[in-house]
Amino acid sequence: MSALFIAINWLVYVWAVNGGHVVSASLGYFLNPLVNVALGVMVLKERLRRGQAIAIGVAALGVAIMAAAALTTLWISVGLAVSFALYGLVRKLTPVSPLVGLGAETMILTPLALAYLVWLSAHGGIGFGQNAYVSSLLVTSGALTTAPLVLFAMAAQRLPLATLGVIQYLAPTLQFLCGVFLYGEKLTHGQMVSFALIWLGLILFVADSVASARRNRPAAS
Repeated sequence: MSALFIAINWLVYVWAVNGGHVVSASLGYFLNPLVNVALGVMVLKERLRRGQAIAIGVAALGVAIMAAAALTTLWISVGLAVSFALYGLVRKLTPVSPLVGLGAETMILTPLALAYLVWLSAHGGIGFGQNAYVSSLLVTSGALTTAPLVLFAMAAQRLPLATLGVIQYLAPTLQFLCGVFLYGEKLTHGQMVSFALIWLGLILFVADSVASARRNRPAAS
């Protein structure tokens, strides 16, 4: 199941980025932590402290504002958010090491990927091997894709899903900034407001976590 969910996530993400929808893709990963939190509470019965609930509510408001301004491409965002959240849930519930799990997913998906590459090559659409620069980028992208997945799987097994969800706001923030500053996608007033709310929620969540850790720290003898 995890292989299916990550395959869906990759396909939607690659299509979105290549189609000029980087901001919509980033919105998907802004939504993803909220879906993670929802799954953590509903499926794993994780409990939120009051401060965490307030922080998540503020971030959810920011995401809602951003989503309302991008209804035509909302399917991209929802597809990315739900598929990766389900991937994280399956990996958390699967009692295997991150490397073993990723290896199994790779073995399942490799034949399908090779079949697609053969078809693409027959129709003159493959870029690998045609240009040294493009080929090096493709090889590098494989390593850059694998490392975060291994680290994510490790974190999913060690952290509460709600905590993992909020930390995940860092990645879509970088994607959002890349879409605006590197790819020239326009930043609207609504997006600026939602961006500020999301980061305010993140700051509140971190502050609550730090305060809780200090309260629970054993007193020095």
